[in-house]
Amino acid sequence: MIRMWKQDKGLKEITSFERNCWIEVSNPTDEEIEMIKRDYRVPEDFISDALDVDERSRTELDGRWLLIIMRVPLYLPDEDIPYITLPLGVMISVNSIITICAHSNEVGNPDLLQRIKGFNIENKHNFILNLLFRSATYYLRYLKDINKLTSTIEDELRRSTRNHELIKLLKVEKSLVYFITSLKSNEILIAKLQNSKIVNVDLIDQGLLEDVIIENRQASEMARIYSDILSGLMDAFASVISNNLNVVMKQLTSITIILMIPTLVASLFGMNVPNHWENNHYGFLWAILISLGLAVVGVLFFRKRDMF
Repeated sequence: MIRMWKQDKGLKEITSFERNCWIEVSNPTDEEIEMIKRDYRVPEDFISDALDVDERSRTELDGRWLLIIMRVPLYLPDEDIPYITLPLGVMISVNSIITICAHSNEVGNPDLLQRIKGFNIENKHNFILNLLFRSATYYLRYLKDINKLTSTIEDELRRSTRNHELIKLLKVEKSLVYFITSLKSNEILIAKLQNSKIVNVDLIDQGLLEDVIIENRQASEMARIYSDILSGLMDAFASVISNNLNVVMKQLTSITIILMIPTLVASLFGMNVPNHWENNHYGFLWAILISLGLAVVGVLFFRKRDMF
């Protein structure tokens, strides 16, 4: 999908190209990619790199186009791993800005970006910083959601003897690994933008730059802390699941032994040998009472040893 925006007391969507406009491209089709390459003369490598889900954060200059790729978080509730990261490419020329991403996301959403105080697409340097700031903000938001999800799974694990909840934690840990790697990549990108000659430092809002650095660093530290905690939890709960299973097996063994006592008594009285009770009218009742009595003794014995 391709949408175009112009700065006019906020962002205004336009239908045709204008100078200093923002061209937003998300989940593009092959025809839209060809149109971007043809109409705006964007290098083909820039587009393919921005759409590569494994591409790292970096900058590249080719002719009149500057490419900046940052890693942004994405929440996909229907996927096996709901929290992932993917590259968001920002291509800047003298006349326009093009953002391109393989999936629509909240970081590059114009409807949300225009709510930022002082947001202006005509200042291309601060436009990049605003994207990086929103990216760090959503990392922090998703990290809090991951922490809540971990607490929920932890409560389930306390009573579980299955591996299902442990696998859930493993998927959460994968998300944290994605976050840590992407935040580190963005941190290197921010440092490069600070010291790079391709960006005019005088046009950068230093206050916004400091906020970006602080938010990204905070998100990176939170992701590492959560990852360390989760690794410890997984080791601990693997032992808990094993212990819960041992408790269940112990109880089942006790029940099996108790049920075996009446069977043993019935087998003795059912043998085809004289036992002097075969003609007794109360023989069957005595066999039942002996079976029950021995079973009760077995239950009391196992309860005293905390095995039942």
